[in-house]
Amino acid sequence: MMVIPITDTNTNNITIYIMTDEKKFRVEADLLGELNVPADALYGVQTQRGINNYHISRKTMCDYPDFIIAIAYVKLAAAQTNHSLGVINDEISGAMAEACREIIDGKWHENFPIDMVQGGAGTSVNMNANEVIANRALEILGRQKGDYQYVSPNDHCNCGQSTNDVYPTSIRLALIRMNLHLVKALTGLISAFRYKGEEYTDTIKMGRTQLQDAVPMTVGQEFKAYANNLEEEILNLERNVKLLHEINMGGTAIGTGLNAVPGFAKLCAANLSKLTGENFISASDLVEATPDTGAYVSYSSALKRLAIKLSKICNDLRLMASGPRCGLNEINLPPKAPGSSIMPGKVNPVIPEVTNQVCFKVIGNDTTVSFAAEAGQLELNVMEPIITESLFESLTWLRNVIETLTEECILGITVNKEHCYEMVKNSIGIVTALNPIIGYKKSSMVAKEAHDTGRSVYDIVIEKGLMTKEELEQNLGTIAHSGSLDFKKDNKDENIDIIGQFGVGFYLSLIHI
Repeated sequence: MMVIPITDTNTNNITIYIMTDEKKFRVEADLLGELNVPADALYGVQTQRGINNYHISRKTMCDYPDFIIAIAYVKLAAAQTNHSLGVINDEISGAMAEACREIIDGKWHENFPIDMVQGGAGTSVNMNANEVIANRALEILGRQKGDYQYVSPNDHCNCGQSTNDVYPTSIRLALIRMNLHLVKALTGLISAFRYKGEEYTDTIKMGRTQLQDAVPMTVGQEFKAYANNLEEEILNLERNVKLLHEINMGGTAIGTGLNAVPGFAKLCAANLSKLTGENFISASDLVEATPDTGAYVSYSSALKRLAIKLSKICNDLRLMASGPRCGLNEINLPPKAPGSSIMPGKVNPVIPEVTNQVCFKVIGNDTTVSFAAEAGQLELNVMEPIITESLFESLTWLRNVIETLTEECILGITVNKEHCYEMVKNSIGIVTALNPIIGYKKSSMVAKEAHDTGRSVYDIVIEKGLMTKEELEQNLGTIAHSGSLDFKKDNKDENIDIIGQFGVGFYLSLIHI
């Protein structure tokens, strides 16, 4: 065994390297005493304590690279600010800046092993970043890791800062970055629905309210409606993500600005904006901004709203694909897995099902965020770690499942056109199209008789002399841009029942009205 002591001449702290046959450690000390830290690790003693203390979610910073990149950007902006204000010299600030840029470029991420769920209001995360940057800066300067007299995690990397302002600012930047990934995935799903809407723009089906026949529509209208519905969620996400651009950097401890030089707050926000391309602004009241988690609540609510809409759409897909013989059987979802261990031939809608489940999780995470935001006390909300993990999880799961839904389900949907047409043709719901001509009372009488006898609306209307066959065809039928008479003439050699087109004519008449 070989022991190599290194003494910090400023603090008299000793970092000891211990070499054994199996492992190599260095010993670092803090307020609570000494700990062994892997000699090749860029993190230090406080990170090691976090590793030892927290085995909760088993999700670490490494699982969310945008979070690591975000805190590196924050530390880089702080280093630039302190250098501009004359607090840190060229050599140290330059080495710290280089270390931060390396992390932003994707290096050293394995050195961020802290569990996402932790006590201490994010102190372990902040110190993890401080230690990695300090030790990497030391290497850049040709020094040993742990030789903190030259670059200190606290005195240099945390200069003019506190976990109280670094942690929430990093969370906000991470959410902004992750939101871009979510919006990209959501845009792909919207495009898929629009593609299917165009593919089946003229395919007629029965629309339903309260699971009862309503009036005919097209499959294209249904899919395009889904696209437009989800398009609203992109706008809602973007509205709420703007709230995350107000930051409290420079507030240090509880927003007082203690130990930060004058001008730090606004200059750091400006530097962070320049580095990231985002429009960050310094909060006008840092004491108010430090414990405030309102932006997280709003953004979480936007994720929940998206999840609710997405889950509803998947409910629709499962209903439309139900059967295949004893359900609606309007659409076919791509078969992805055998559906039963006992029922041969059964194929389940597994992709919409998993999407539903992710949406339930997001809704639950929103509840967690709400409770955690409410649990703030006095000048700090110590529950921010669980808020962070909940939001990161929701964003990650939503992005993943939306991409899965798009690629494995929506793009492969086919429509049973003939079956959809037959259901429309035999539906009592087309009587709605008669309202403008014979009135609601007579239409209701026709509908009741059709329901009681099983006969068609078409036959009953003619039989009772309410309208002639020509009047029915002239007044009720249009398909796309052709009248029913033209449609019938164009298809005179085909066995097509014109009554199946009534509802489309009614729908189009409403558009004209």
